[in-house]
Amino acid sequence: MALKCGIVGLPNVGKSTLFNSLSSAKAQAANFPFCTIEPNIGVITVPDERLNNLADIAKPQQVLPATIEIVDIAGLVKGASKGEGLGNQFLSNIRNTDAILHVLRCFDDDNIIHVDGSVDPVRDKEIIDIELQLKDLESVQNKLSKVERAAKTGDKEMIKSLAVLEQYKEHLESGKSARNLQLAKEDDVLHVEDLQLLTMKPVMYVCNVDEGSAIDGNAYVEEVKKMLAEEGAEMLLVSAAIESEIAQLENFEDRQMFLEEMGLAESGVSKLIKSAYRLLNYITYFTVGEKEVRAWTITRGMTAPQAAGVIHTDFEHGFIRAEVISYDNYVEYQTEAAVKDAGKLQVEGKEYIVQDGDCMHFRFNV
Repeated sequence: MALKCGIVGLPNVGKSTLFNSLSSAKAQAANFPFCTIEPNIGVITVPDERLNNLADIAKPQQVLPATIEIVDIAGLVKGASKGEGLGNQFLSNIRNTDAILHVLRCFDDDNIIHVDGSVDPVRDKEIIDIELQLKDLESVQNKLSKVERAAKTGDKEMIKSLAVLEQYKEHLESGKSARNLQLAKEDDVLHVEDLQLLTMKPVMYVCNVDEGSAIDGNAYVEEVKKMLAEEGAEMLLVSAAIESEIAQLENFEDRQMFLEEMGLAESGVSKLIKSAYRLLNYITYFTVGEKEVRAWTITRGMTAPQAAGVIHTDFEHGFIRAEVISYDNYVEYQTEAAVKDAGKLQVEGKEYIVQDGDCMHFRFNV
């Protein structure tokens, strides 16, 4: 299960600088609007100390971490929902992502122009929110007009769909995002699933600050905190400038030393990846063997057959059972044989809910 996050924001807020720090790909970073036109795509590995510890025990031929695909999407301006700037392309690129990393400029720098002439992260957030809401409203209204005609025939499903769509229309018209609408029934959301609403996607707001504000933030960050508290959204503090410097350091020790000198416990990149996982309700399980130790990404709550299907669909269709060792037990006993002798190996069936950190071996019949 590949996680795909889109980095969005107004022009010149630091999206491409952050993207370059996140991935091995090198997006053009320049001081003018629409520097990024085609979405740059980079693949980054998910930092997980558990994977390294399991590899130290098993000493496999290869170690394969989980990955995240990061997409640096062109900057958006007012009127994007009507095609202004690179609006249509921007909105189309967002639709293909699982989650949105919304970068807000929270630093002053006279050498970097702002598309609206001044730094105001609250205004910037509202600009993009409004454009996404307007595009979603257009999608809802288009479907609403079709469903209204069908509902007049007395079709019960269409009548129900009409009621749900009208709720979304009213909600979006009031300046709120689709993800915040409280529906009477959880499965009512299925009536708009085909629309792939942009504001339905989970979002993480990333405050891009100067180096001096990387730990405690600044006045701009405080404004963002107040705004997000009202809608219960998550925020992350990152200095793209610092992350850019870290990315240029080759080895792990140099990076750790740099972080210590800056007074940071971990890099913003690491925090961002962990936050993205939490945002999408993802967890990791492992397969451990002589050939490879590998991390697999699944959605929390998945059953053993569903988790097996992430490796190959045949594993899910022919699932018989799963042999499960918790990460803690694997580290404590060091070998699968020792785990078995200690009675800590679990044999689980189709109903088993996979836990974060499970080390799994699947038995299946093709």
